[in-house]
Amino acid sequence: MATTQIFVNLPVTDLATTRAFWSALGYTFNADFSGENSLALEIGPGISAMLLSHSHFGEFTVKPIADGSATETILALGVDSREEVDRLADAALVNGGAKAQDPQDHGFMYGRSFLDPDGHHWEVVWMDPTASA
Repeated sequence: MATTQIFVNLPVTDLATTRAFWSALGYTFNADFSGENSLALEIGPGISAMLLSHSHFGEFTVKPIADGSATETILALGVDSREEVDRLADAALVNGGAKAQDPQDHGFMYGRSFLDPDGHHWEVVWMDPTASA
């Protein structure tokens, strides 16, 4: 069995702030799946994040919604270069994100992390494709 798509669902407080944040990082949204209570963030081929207002997110769960004060998950984005790691992390910090951890440099792998405006923890990671060869 192969999974062909992944949809991460996250609650957000302010859709306009969320749209501005991710747009500043260079991402786009799928208008067909976005509405007044949701944004469909296009992360990559077959990878999307559904960013939902708290009320809309609540329609999909029977548990309380995390408020960003605790880590519910760490979402990792793989990119093509160390420079892209830095570009995304720097853009996140300049546009309302916060530093989550110090950069991690293991030579064959480099990563930085940030918290988005709602406190969701994101990692941006580059791995040397020749290191596993």
